Amino acid sequence: MKIIIAGAGEVGFHLAKLLSFESQDITLIDTNRESLAYADTHLDIRVIRGDATSISVLKDAQVQRTELVIGVTSSETTNITACVLAKQLGAKRTIARISNTEFLENKDEVGFTKFGIDELISPEALASNEIELLLNQSAFNDTYEFEDGALTMIGLNLSRTAIFVGKTVKEVGETYPELKYVPIAIQRYGTQYTLIPRGDTQFKEGDQVYFTTAEKGVDQIYKLSGKVKDDIRNVMILGGSNIGKKTAIDLCKSRFNVKLIENNKDKAFEIADDVPSCLVINGDGRNVELLQEESITEMDAFIAVTGNSETNIMSCLVAKSKGVKKTIALVENMDYFQLSHSIGIDTLINKKLLAANHIFRHVRQGEVVAMTRLNNMNAELLEFIVSASSQVCDKRIKDIDFPRSAIIGGVIRNGEGIIALGDFEIQQGDRIVVCCLPQSIKKVEKLFV
Repeated sequence: MKIIIAGAGEVGFHLAKLLSFESQDITLIDTNRESLAYADTHLDIRVIRGDATSISVLKDAQVQRTELVIGVTSSETTNITACVLAKQLGAKRTIARISNTEFLENKDEVGFTKFGIDELISPEALASNEIELLLNQSAFNDTYEFEDGALTMIGLNLSRTAIFVGKTVKEVGETYPELKYVPIAIQRYGTQYTLIPRGDTQFKEGDQVYFTTAEKGVDQIYKLSGKVKDDIRNVMILGGSNIGKKTAIDLCKSRFNVKLIENNKDKAFEIADDVPSCLVINGDGRNVELLQEESITEMDAFIAVTGNSETNIMSCLVAKSKGVKKTIALVENMDYFQLSHSIGIDTLINKKLLAANHIFRHVRQGEVVAMTRLNNMNAELLEFIVSASSQVCDKRIKDIDFPRSAIIGGVIRNGEGIIALGDFEIQQGDRIVVCCLPQSIKKVEKLFV
């Protein structure tokens, strides 16, 4: 697939890196010479120095033969303009990164597709949605919903008290036949190796395990994993960034009690005016005395979303030491993901990863409608729509030549989530959730084309 990426910043470079691993034909456009030079020497891609809103630059990038144009510069005006021009010049699909979330909320009314933008993405809105979902599933350190919760993916660390520990997948299934879940990926404690579990795979203490479950199965997993679903109501947010403000707005709408700490006086007053139901404190959130004065010990969750990853991590550790049940830190450095569980922070989130996951589904073959990359794991979760021509259509799961390094996590049929086992017959129109390691992605895609 021929892809043009406008913007060699953090999101653009990360996308180019991931897509180059997939052997896609990537052209990266930016005005910054240093960013392009770094990308050119580290990635197998073509780079062009210039303005992505220049018609001559787009033509030089062969936009007329391009299947996907992604605008992810720091300027939403540039992204929108580049995508509109690219579509008029012959690009098949366009995706524009925006920071004004009003565009997302009113995209159908405005009709962005009419003037050439197929998809809008806001990393800030994606991060805010992820935070709210994590607070609603408080005992888990990663979560993702398919079709408004018809199927849910949840990730958790198995503690010593979990009933799963010491049993194989098959033994748990036989002991609890009413359980509506499928384990889809495991990472052993202290390793970086991801495995797709089979019937004889044993759950061990300290495992990071991902499950897919139907709507009613979440409570069962809470019970069997020894986790307690804490009722989270009082939330403290550190940082009045776009993500901090959007999160405060969303959580206040969902009836959470929110305190937000912002160091910049003007920004603090602005947020206080825009989000009247949120208590805004002007101060340095790294000051432990300030946190104690603002009753951090009474908080159920602490969310650090300043522009500094180290500040976010350290303040979350302080919050954890004060007894806060749930801590979430925004980080820019992808390497920090390896540290999250070992240093005691519940969840790390990364805008680049969220944006890349969202965009990736437009690159996959077959009818991929959603995808996410599992935090800290070398595995992807994809949702396919089964067409009449798909190899899997009208076949039982056990009769499909499925690679060993992939597993079907569930099926959504007519809006209902189903944990499907070997005898289940897949039909046209079904939405199939698949977890797979990188080496099996192409084979899985072919089954659904």
